[in-house]
Amino acid sequence: MPANCFNAFTDYGVGIGLRIPHYKHIFEKKPVVDWFEIISENFMCDGGRPLEMLDRILEQYRVVQHGVSMYFGSAERVNREHLKKLKRLVKRTKTPWVSDHLCWGSVDGRYTHDLLPMPYTFAAAKVTAQKIRETRDFLEVPIAVENVSSYAEFHVSEMTEWEFLTEVVERADCGILLDVNNIYVSSFNHNFDPFVYLNNIPAERVAQIHIAGHSKYRKYILDTHDHPVIDPVWKLYARALQLAGKTATLLEWDDHIPTFDEVHHEALKANRFIHQTEAVAV
Repeated sequence: MPANCFNAFTDYGVGIGLRIPHYKHIFEKKPVVDWFEIISENFMCDGGRPLEMLDRILEQYRVVQHGVSMYFGSAERVNREHLKKLKRLVKRTKTPWVSDHLCWGSVDGRYTHDLLPMPYTFAAAKVTAQKIRETRDFLEVPIAVENVSSYAEFHVSEMTEWEFLTEVVERADCGILLDVNNIYVSSFNHNFDPFVYLNNIPAERVAQIHIAGHSKYRKYILDTHDHPVIDPVWKLYARALQLAGKTATLLEWDDHIPTFDEVHHEALKANRFIHQTEAVAV
């Protein structure tokens, strides 16, 4: 299968999130890791320990930036001061792409600090795509938007979530950070077939994939990133690779964080599915 035509970063393999509890292990043991994903907002500062630690990581590892506060779906204009800080970090890390979420989370300058689901309307898609384009042009680096897990839906929606995602990325001419765990979580919460979702997005725009664990309750699933990946999510991951080809993959583990080796071992399980995809493509 040819390289993904959106970014062609097929050599990035499998990464894990850079987390403070693992710093000591990383600096002392220097483990072999394909790349680390950082939360951009944790390092958008002028100096101090965060940047000191980041620079030490950059001496040895590739880093990809992932944001949590661009809120492309919010109605207000892009925050230029935020973009200036983000661009300084982009230049520092030399990240090959920047990702953030397809969501909203702010109103009139007030921030919820949450990834809120959007109404799936053509008007919302138009506004969101314009903000993504503006961000991409300012940062001068490709943008990938992530599908979020959701727990509520809007009655005004005019299309499905996967149709909305497609509408946005086609209008914005950007990539997708495909979170297969989020698809699974939302499919359970909203009673749809997750494979229908996967089969109806533009696979050629999948720039990166997230895998993660979650918490299941009696009536809903919560995207907690504090468990290993379950078999149904691995099956979705395998299907995503069939559609998109070999794609940079990141394991998220953000709460009740185990040892570095445990997290890394869980992430490397993805290689089995990547190798299967490559074998079929030969």
